[in-house]
Parts: sequence; structure tokens; C-alpha cells
Amino acid sequence: MIISVSRRTDIPAFYSTWFMNRIKAGFVMTRNPFNYHQTRQISLRPEDVDVIVFWTRNSAPLQSDLKLLDDMGYHYYFQYTITGYPRTLETATLHPLKAIDHFIQLSQQIGREKVIWRYDPVLLCDLLPVGEHIRLFSKIAGLLAGYTERVVISFADFYKKTERNLLRISELNSRDIMQNEADYLRVSEAFMMIAAANGMEIRTCSEKAVIPEQDIPHGACIDAALIEKLFHLNLSLKKDKNQRAECLCAHSVDIGAYNTCVHGCQYCYATYNHQQAVRNYKQHDPASPFLQS
Repeated sequence: MIISVSRRTDIPAFYSTWFMNRIKAGFVMTRNPFNYHQTRQISLRPEDVDVIVFWTRNSAPLQSDLKLLDDMGYHYYFQYTITGYPRTLETATLHPLKAIDHFIQLSQQIGREKVIWRYDPVLLCDLLPVGEHIRLFSKIAGLLAGYTERVVISFADFYKKTERNLLRISELNSRDIMQNEADYLRVSEAFMMIAAANGMEIRTCSEKAVIPEQDIPHGACIDAALIEKLFHLNLSLKKDKNQRAECLCAHSVDIGAYNTCVHGCQYCYATYNHQQAVRNYKQHDPASPFLQS
């Protein structure tokens, strides 16, 4: 079993104490995000968990606990997002240079092959035109060179709740880069060149083919091939049917909850009500078997 920690919230950044309590207890309780009363108990015992995939913007609160995970025999790797977007869009994330420092420390601690940089999502708007994305991507890639082997990007999806949050930002005009071939090609070609120049393979996440012969290669975030390479595990993993059709991820069990991340990213599909997320964060009980009681 692969445990996803978590697509729905940043557990390493905000709930690391809770997570380690659940590791020590050997199980976690989750709720169906569409039915509050439907719950499930998931084993976190080392013998039942093949791999843990962490998703974060700030690994620092969890890093001191990683040795315990190692001693208990867990396999894990990190999907680590650093974008450096303006505060209008990312109201409470770490300063990108601080995030890069933590990324480098984590890479040195567990190995660069286990820390994957995410520049995600690529949101095209007045504050972030194509040229600014290329500048940011190049800057961050240069600082992370030698500390990761892979970068994953995705282009922003305009879900209704995401659009609603973006529309609240005064005079912000955003647009779908996938509908503009020239912009798409410019970003894709630049990103591929920058990644290669910094010793990184580049992959996309859950993207439809636009120009197949010129697309960035499509990848999986929960990647069966990477898991086999890193941990010598051949798990015969099936595609995760709970994700979008374009998603190539292997099946996993997510232990997070929506509206619990307080990074304040205005484009986030998993936190579509920041005020509710703040309330949930304040009410969180680290001793509870549920992330959100």
C-alpha cells in the first residue's frame, strides 16, 4: 500500500506532530470528503506500508522525525513545491529562498533522488506572464541544481472554486495557457532547456497532449518506476482510478483532508475556503486519529 501525505493538504508543514502520533499508533482514520460520516481506518504499520509519498512546501517541521521513520523501516520520498509567486497569489507560503534552504537540507539528509521539485501550477495571469514564469523557473532551478534529479510541472486547471477565488483578486486577469499554443510552446521549450541545463529531467503532471511531438514528457507523481528504482520494490501497481483520466499515478491512499492547508494559495483546488481552513487548523487536535475531527 502506498500512503499519500497528502494531495489535499500540507501535512509535513502543518500537521507533522499529528502524523508522527499516527505512525506511533500504527493507524489513521480518514473521512470520505463527500460524506463526513463515512470513515475508514488505515493501517500505518511498517509491514503494511510499502511507500509514503509526502507532498509539501515546507519539510522543516518533519525533518527531525525522518530518522525515526528510517529506523522503523519506512520507504518515502517527497514532492516538494517551490514557485516563488507574488503574495497576492500565495499569501502565507515560505519565502522561496527559505523554502530552497529547507529543500537543500532535506536533499542532503535523504538523497537528491528522493526530493522532487514541483513548479506547480503554472498559472498564466497579469502578475505572471510567460517571461516571469521563465525567469522564476530558471532562478529556482539554478539554486536547486545538484539537489534534485527531477522537476514536475503542471498547468493550472480552472475548477469552478479555483476560478471563484481568483476572481476575488482585484484586476487579476488569468487565462488558460493550454488554449494558447504560442505561450504553451514558449514555456515548454524554455522549461525543458532550463531543466536540462541544471541536470534535471522534467515531467508534466496530469496533462493532456497538446503538441505530442513537442510536449514535455508526461509523468507520474506516485511513480511505480521511480519506486522500483529507489527502493527495489516491484509492486505491480495499478493506475489510480480515483484521479483524472490524464493522471498516470499508481494507486495510493490519501490521509489528508480538504480545507486544512493554510499556505493561502489562491489557485488551490484543495483549499477553496481559506477562512474555513484557518478555523480547521486552529481546531486541529494532534492526538486525534482524524486530521480533521
